[in-house]
Amino acid sequence: MAALTLRGITKRYENSIEVIRGIDLDIADGEFAVFVGPSGCGKSTMLRMIAGLEDISSGEISIGGRLINDVPPAQRGVAMVFQSYALYPHMTVGENMGFALKLAGQSKAEIASAVGKAAEILQITHLLDRKPKALSGGQRQRVAIGRAIVRKPGVFLFDEPLSNLDASLRMQMRIELSKLHKELGSTMIYVTHDQVEAMTLGDRIAVFNGGRIEQVGTPLDLYSRPANKFVAGFLGSPRMNFIRVTGHERAESGVRLRVDPAGVVDVPGVLSTAASGPLMLGIRPEHLGVTRVEDGLAARIDLLEHLGDSVLVHATLRGTDNTVSVRVPASQAGLRAGLDVGLAPHPSQVLLFSEAGEALSLH
Repeated sequence: MAALTLRGITKRYENSIEVIRGIDLDIADGEFAVFVGPSGCGKSTMLRMIAGLEDISSGEISIGGRLINDVPPAQRGVAMVFQSYALYPHMTVGENMGFALKLAGQSKAEIASAVGKAAEILQITHLLDRKPKALSGGQRQRVAIGRAIVRKPGVFLFDEPLSNLDASLRMQMRIELSKLHKELGSTMIYVTHDQVEAMTLGDRIAVFNGGRIEQVGTPLDLYSRPANKFVAGFLGSPRMNFIRVTGHERAESGVRLRVDPAGVVDVPGVLSTAASGPLMLGIRPEHLGVTRVEDGLAARIDLLEHLGDSVLVHATLRGTDNTVSVRVPASQAGLRAGLDVGLAPHPSQVLLFSEAGEALSLH
């Protein structure tokens, strides 16, 4: 069992700056969990505390029901894969992968067997006699992962391992990591600032912000039902549009949201009583349509980005400085910069946020 439990974890440096602020989290045995958030939010620090490379200021960390606060890193049953690969340049691939086992006193036969199995899984058997300088970035990352596999850890920790690779190789390695997780069935924790990596890799995602976890859930839950404006804006590419609501009232079909002077948006449901102050409307680019001015929020197109299968339309709402992005099919004709249009949200996809940024329910 390699379930991970975090209870009340804080990290405070000598200058009293608190970078981790009371984190509670449960990660199930065999789960692929992703820590995502902007630079400096505390996700890598949290990973290093799990690995034992950073002391915790307070709280408890348990793996498989065993408290590991004071357990040395080598005895925690974890293996960490770093962004920088951290390979020994004078050793061959095989020697790099088996080095930890050699230090542990395992026999040459045991090391060769473990290295051979890991190399086969990662399809790098043909590289075992090469030095790191003769490898590509993707091959070096496979070696770093292989070095972790041979240790047979209970928990794999990945600290932004793909950030040094180009875009196409990152996509390929994401596929390889997903396959690896299915094959090994091990608990994996993956840290990234890239929300695309988070959405495509994680069974569950923990969104970090300012040393706290804003929300934990499946990729679809976080994308469709964000707990607050931060999560809504961080996940999704292009990011969610936020439009200031100047007023709201009951309407025959539900709630009418005024976006003066651009127009109104009618959404189904009844707004929660918490919606007493200013509101912010949230809508993703793919949930907006471009139509006639009189059929949506009045806007003027500023720029078109042709993406092949689709077009990203950037527009400014009439009478405001509120810019909005809309993703439309490439087949939609007649769009050009300077054109006055209407932007029509899909009513069922509209999200509302309070002035403090909390998601409000429409029921």
